[in-house]
Amino acid sequence: MCFNPMNKQQCASLFIWGICFFTLVACSQRELPLSERIRFNQLGFYPSEEKVAVVYADSIGNQPFSIRNLATNKVVFTGVSSGLRTSSFSDKKTSVLSFTGLTAAGEYRIEMPGIGQSYPFAVRESILQDVALAGLKAFYYQRASTPIEEPYAGAWNRPAGHPDDSVMVHPSAASPNRPAGTIIASPKGWYDAGDYNKYIVNSGFTVGVLLSLYEDFPDAVKQQNAHIPESGNTTPDLLDEVYWNIEWMLTMQDPADGGVYHKLTGAEFEGFIKPVDCRKQRYVVAKSVTAALDFAASMAQASRVYSGFEADYPGLAAKTLAAARFAFNWALKNPEVLYRQRAMNENFDPDVTTGEYGDRSATDEFFWASVELYITTGEASYLKTAAEYAPDTYTLPTWGRVNGLGQWTLIRHAGTRQEAQTLAAQAREQLLTYADSASQHLETAPYAAPYGRQAKDFFWGCNSDAASNQGITFLYAWLLTQNKKYLTNALHNMDYILGRNATGFCYITGWGSKSPVNPHHRLSASDELADPIPGFLVGGPNPGKQDNCEYPSDIPDESYTDVTPAYAANEIAINWQSLFTYFSTALDVSLRKN
Repeated sequence: MCFNPMNKQQCASLFIWGICFFTLVACSQRELPLSERIRFNQLGFYPSEEKVAVVYADSIGNQPFSIRNLATNKVVFTGVSSGLRTSSFSDKKTSVLSFTGLTAAGEYRIEMPGIGQSYPFAVRESILQDVALAGLKAFYYQRASTPIEEPYAGAWNRPAGHPDDSVMVHPSAASPNRPAGTIIASPKGWYDAGDYNKYIVNSGFTVGVLLSLYEDFPDAVKQQNAHIPESGNTTPDLLDEVYWNIEWMLTMQDPADGGVYHKLTGAEFEGFIKPVDCRKQRYVVAKSVTAALDFAASMAQASRVYSGFEADYPGLAAKTLAAARFAFNWALKNPEVLYRQRAMNENFDPDVTTGEYGDRSATDEFFWASVELYITTGEASYLKTAAEYAPDTYTLPTWGRVNGLGQWTLIRHAGTRQEAQTLAAQAREQLLTYADSASQHLETAPYAAPYGRQAKDFFWGCNSDAASNQGITFLYAWLLTQNKKYLTNALHNMDYILGRNATGFCYITGWGSKSPVNPHHRLSASDELADPIPGFLVGGPNPGKQDNCEYPSDIPDESYTDVTPAYAANEIAINWQSLFTYFSTALDVSLRKN
């Protein structure tokens, strides 16, 4: 009903439009073509949460749509699309379909005259529970030095590769007790990304994120069954999986001085062959301050987490804490020893051309490591160092900028270490300031999400380092304030990752109606199976195109291609996987508790 007496003409127009709309709904739409222009979270929606789809169309706005129940073939919801929304960096237009009022569990599709019908979707509880578990299971597939067995991996089983029992000390890593050419054993760990190398900086970050997930949501993690060889012991599967990598990381510390080798790698990348067929010599390469500090931080965190699981991992808590202290002391003595691959190659042979994980400064690593050591030990010297290196703002944590991991830990343990209250309060306020800033102007976002509104949102690994990362930050803001807007914003970022975006891809391999089938991932490319290993998040749109592949578009949010050589947009990586695993697990738990 129209309540404005001065607007009779609009009332009449609405009445006529209503007749036309319901006539359209009444007509059979079984013949509507499938349309990828209707984009949404391809896994589905939670009954009591916001439900939004986006129509990718230059001229469709304020148009009717309906939702059909696939079991009954009846239309159960009708609505009208929003006016057109524009992008800040392209001339593409979108229109938003809101159907939050659809709350009954079931299978549905969206139908829209002139556009077509959508992929099917579900409304049910725990929409993200299974994909979160798949995100965790992906780490099992990345294990080095062991067979990936059929009972746990199904079709993606493979024989062991890279035993890493004859790793050579590279001349850059030589020391009096281990001269160049010394052979050491450094097995286990996870393959880092689409390649077969193992890098301490990225491993430390990944372990830190996954252990943060356990510390923040222990009950949910304890309920997960990833169906890995260790399932069934008294330790949560997530911690069993992380231990596989911790065991390797401990072998990367020089027992004589506490320094930590930057990486274990071939001199160059292997081809797209099976791990069992790789034959190139592997090296431990150059110690670095960032490797030592990321190692120290993650080992200190591991010490307090695994102290509760002595039955399965006796002595691990003490061992990791001792290793953390040793590495931190080395870093204090060598604060400027940053990893510089080009300079290294000018002085040592063979040249190493694999991933650098270089850095310009170790101030953020000093902050993170000192925070973790203080929270674990309570020793004032570590708190003093943390205060010295404390950041002025909150930034989304990535492998090269780890302040955020220290801020998460301070927030998490604010009630247990009273001397750190000032630092914890600063971290809280900095995080909330970021979350509020990222929440602005959502009414104009072309894909109805906080992420993806600006060209700068798209870069190498943006699906993780921006979209997932920002989602985690919203969840921290939600836990701190119980303000529902933050939880909803986190959900919309997940919707973006899982299909409500400019490419129409659900960016998780093996999930959704349209997902990557050709990731830059040697394990998937070499296994002779049509489908990639499931559960991996790919990097996402990247207008930088550092791989020089052919991309279908130069528009930032469309600069994505699903081909194996496209490492700048379609690679997988353990650090990205850790953030997605945290995000999907924590969001599912938070939505079900809400």
